[in-house]
Amino acid sequence: MKKSIPILALALQAVVVLAQDQNDPTVLTIDEKEISKAEFETIFKKNNRDSVITKEDLDEYVELFINFKLKVSEAEEMGMDTMPQFERELRGYREQLARPYLVDKSTTDSLVTEAYERSQEEVRASHILIKLPADPSPQDTIAAYNKIIEIKKLVEANPDRFEQLASMRSEDPSAKTNGGDLGYFSVLQMVYPFESCVYNTEVGKIGGPVRTQYGYHLVKVVDRRDARGQVRVAHVMIRVEESDPIEVKESAKKRVDELYAKIEAGEDFATIAKKYSDDRSSAGKGGELPAFGTGKMVGEFEDAAFSIPFEGEVSEPVLSPYGWHIIKLIERIDPPTYEEAEKDLRNRISKDSRSFVSRDSFIEKRKEEYHFSEDRSRLKLFYNEIDSTYFQGTWEPSAKAQKANGVLFTLDSKEYTQADFLNFLKKQMRPNRKVVDSQVLVNDGYTNFVNKEIMAYEDSQLEKKYPEFRALMSEYRDGILLFDLTDQKVWSRAVKDSAGLAEYYAAHRNDFMWDVRADYVLYKVEDAKTGKAVQKMIKKGKSAEEIRTELNDESALKVTVESGLKEKKDVPVLSEVTWETGVSDVIDFEGQLVVVQIKEIRDAEPKELDEARGLITAAYQNELEKEWVESLRSTHSYEVDEEVLYSIK
Repeated sequence: MKKSIPILALALQAVVVLAQDQNDPTVLTIDEKEISKAEFETIFKKNNRDSVITKEDLDEYVELFINFKLKVSEAEEMGMDTMPQFERELRGYREQLARPYLVDKSTTDSLVTEAYERSQEEVRASHILIKLPADPSPQDTIAAYNKIIEIKKLVEANPDRFEQLASMRSEDPSAKTNGGDLGYFSVLQMVYPFESCVYNTEVGKIGGPVRTQYGYHLVKVVDRRDARGQVRVAHVMIRVEESDPIEVKESAKKRVDELYAKIEAGEDFATIAKKYSDDRSSAGKGGELPAFGTGKMVGEFEDAAFSIPFEGEVSEPVLSPYGWHIIKLIERIDPPTYEEAEKDLRNRISKDSRSFVSRDSFIEKRKEEYHFSEDRSRLKLFYNEIDSTYFQGTWEPSAKAQKANGVLFTLDSKEYTQADFLNFLKKQMRPNRKVVDSQVLVNDGYTNFVNKEIMAYEDSQLEKKYPEFRALMSEYRDGILLFDLTDQKVWSRAVKDSAGLAEYYAAHRNDFMWDVRADYVLYKVEDAKTGKAVQKMIKKGKSAEEIRTELNDESALKVTVESGLKEKKDVPVLSEVTWETGVSDVIDFEGQLVVVQIKEIRDAEPKELDEARGLITAAYQNELEKEWVESLRSTHSYEVDEEVLYSIK
């Protein structure tokens, strides 16, 4: 059974633990535990949206609330809230509930707005790249930076040399043939720092150097245009590659021209794609491809597709690196509005490198809130501690390092020491790790350590800082306990307790009754003549199978038969015939000619256990629930202050 949290009608919206002061009277006491009016009123109004609150509403709800609280108390008395499975499940829910509280919402909102605004424009740019390794040493970084600055000076001296210098000096292999040209692209198609550099640089200007995970880039913005949206197309492809012999290329061109002529003459595009296209992944769909926008296809194909003026029209043959294409425009899709794009942008941003902008902003705000202070000079101890054994997974810190316990940073007066960081470094150690400069490893490790501890500390404060989060956690905690205990006491017990179920059924047999039923046979016939033949054969005592076999000797459609023992409401045609044994006339029922034979009328009678097991089990569960609540109420004390209760408005 899959859990649904919150559960039951009460389910019960979280109990917000409010500090009870002298002006907040007690509305309910259960086993000497006081529940304030404010607490109860908060829960009640979450579950009761009516503008007018009646005495009957309050009376009904307080009874449900007492039952709920008593059940949760029993679960706690049984130690269910300390079981590893419960703690694991609650921890999983908490992780999900905490996520929205551990991001900088204002920064994320700004990133979404920025992404949408950029998505309205497509940019064409070229770049020059000087690579950096994944974990560069300071020396690597300085060397790469000096190289890119040297190239930038050459470009600034003669901007027209950008493509030439890209071909000669860029460490992007494709630049040798394309001069660094990246074509047109839009938002979320490049890493965020590179994208920002491009969008913040004017056409014809040089941007950078900008550092990304790949190294340092210089950027030249070639053009800008309004976003073209998306297109959905179908294509016929004749495969040919640049390396193919001339005769193969000529043959491919001849084939595509012949196919284009067929399409122009009116032959069906989808049929030609299925028969002749070399793109087998789309041929079976009549050549149809998923919708795409800028930067998703090779440039020649993309430009040709967007150049087709009207839906349903077909391009002339177009050559791309994959071969020849004949393209049919199926649909042109305009760029989405902000409301249409927002959800998708948020999802994509959460998986994009710009999500670190939001995280870093969140961490900086927490540093300020919790009066973060640090002494980075104490990291020097570790610079000489890291040696080759760390990257082999066998590192053992020196005695000096193991004794060091100086404070590296404080957060909300809590101290984090060199010993804490040493443990962090040891946990990060693993065999066959890539060797990097020890100072880089320590500095990066320290940053990760600080960020991890800040996030963990903030996570630990959520219940204190956010009453609504505390309420949610209370709801989920009590909901899981209530589900588990109810399953044990009621749901699974009713299913597994076959003897108890049988005993309950025997005592309540007359609560599960069949209405009057007919044992009937329904003959659906092709025409009135066949219907008359059916009537005669029934009167001669022939069985339904004999009638069907004999009359369907030439066609299986002349007579079809269904039968059963049913209540009138379950078979509509039974309401159209006399409710007694016998054979009806040939009836036109909802456009179908039928003959109805009623073989027997059965009086109302109790259903057998197997005939109504679901209903009986549900009723037995209700009985167990009722007995359980009565037992809880008899063994626990509770008292309602009606004056306080009825003062809720």
